Amino acid sequence: MIKYISIFLAVFSLTLKANAEAFEDTYQIGAGDKLQISVYGEEDLSISELYISNGGRFEYPYLGQLNALNKTPEQLRNEIVKGLKGDYLIDPKVRVSVIGFRSIYVNGEVKKPGGYEYQPGLTVDKAIALAGGFTDRAARGKVYIAKSGSEESKSKVKLSNKVMPGDIIVIEQSFF
Repeated sequence: MIKYISIFLAVFSLTLKANAEAFEDTYQIGAGDKLQISVYGEEDLSISELYISNGGRFEYPYLGQLNALNKTPEQLRNEIVKGLKGDYLIDPKVRVSVIGFRSIYVNGEVKKPGGYEYQPGLTVDKAIALAGGFTDRAARGKVYIAKSGSEESKSKVKLSNKVMPGDIIVIEQSFF
């Protein structure tokens, strides 16, 4: 029995790691995210915590101003590698990691409306739980989401829909 449990846990942890890596491959950096930039063997080129502002630009040693907005961590990594390679380092080993995501917002008929830190794998129902759950007056069938960076206004969603950083969830009021 213990053997089966350990096999299950191993498979489960590999699945979580694969999901996190797939998320990071497609995730686009936005204002409010926190990044970590590590350059192997080069402490002066590593940044332990970098907050991305609305402008998306930050100062990087030797390369000057870089823009992180709407780039994947891999795209930003490639830009840093390209800039450092040759003049500064022969073969730079760079890692760009998202260590803190921009907030999601839950408004309307929840017990504690406001902003909450995004976590990978977050769904609408989990976000509502973070906000203390529905109030007694909540219309549970009228849950809307405004996607971050989308031109569209809010659209009706199911509780199982995925939430992305910067999204705004709105729970309407029931009339009965």
